[in-house]
Amino acid sequence: MVTRRKFFRNTFLASFAMGTGLTSCSQSAQSEDQKDNQPSTDFGTPPPVLPTVIATWKNEKAVAKAMQVIESGGRALDAVEAGVKETEADPEDQSVGYGGRPDRDGIVTLDACIMDEKGNAGSVCFLQNIKHPISVARKVMEVTPHVMLCGEGALAFALEQGFQEEDLLTETSRQEWEEWKKDSKYEPKANIERHDTIGLLAIDQQGHISGACTTSGMAYKLHGRVGDSPIIGAGLYVDDEVGGACATGVGEMVMKTLGSFLVVELMRLGKSPQEACEEAVNRIIKKYKDQMTPEFQIGYLAINKRGEHGAYAVVEGFNFILQKGDKSREFESPFAI
Repeated sequence: MVTRRKFFRNTFLASFAMGTGLTSCSQSAQSEDQKDNQPSTDFGTPPPVLPTVIATWKNEKAVAKAMQVIESGGRALDAVEAGVKETEADPEDQSVGYGGRPDRDGIVTLDACIMDEKGNAGSVCFLQNIKHPISVARKVMEVTPHVMLCGEGALAFALEQGFQEEDLLTETSRQEWEEWKKDSKYEPKANIERHDTIGLLAIDQQGHISGACTTSGMAYKLHGRVGDSPIIGAGLYVDDEVGGACATGVGEMVMKTLGSFLVVELMRLGKSPQEACEEAVNRIIKKYKDQMTPEFQIGYLAINKRGEHGAYAVVEGFNFILQKGDKSREFESPFAI
């Protein structure tokens, strides 16, 4: 017997495959997708979904690259690594990798983590002079018994694995740092630095999910500061039975609440990706209400094994890219304040 739930789900998937396009989270309450967006707590074999890639901010090239890998038969793991490498190598993105803004001492330090569909994870933090920390994180996952390497140890490991050192401080970022030193005032602005991170989640043709997160951290931070991005369960978490989530924004608050793990666990308990993101943000607002300002930003993205997505932020301005099959679109995330 075809239930109303199955009818709406199948109708949505069929219409999506025919090229009807993507629906914004802010309009989700009115879409056929979201009318039946209450996932079952039975995480057995999920229904077939289109390959899906979702990423924080306007990282169109990263999403396109990830989907290209999936369409060629690659694993979601390969896709998320290849996708975020596009952003790591882009000197015009001053919050990730090459060209990233330095700390207050003028040194570019990088953090990254990666998770696959089997629950394996690798991470590096406070890494210097290596353009692609995400690839070093994958090596940590695949060739060591550890999850995280940091600082000089992470650099030594990267060099042992054949990575090459290079200066990551571009002239543009150096000049901005020189200007900042005149007052040396640390005053992060919401959505201006794009708050440090690309988080990218992907579902491949086999229905498996993986995720990656990489950053150069907040501009002009204290030397040695590490944010949420390389922390499994904070900046990124993936569970192939349920789905995945990633975070962007003020990493200290994400770490204190293990935000990405929380989002995935809320989905495990039956919440939709949208509901899970909203609850994770609202918990932060409730717990740290005295620290809420117009410049305070945290945003979460999530997808579940049904291919449904969610996004939510503290304040206006968080955007993301979603691609399903050959359809890609940029969205503005709903927000709380």
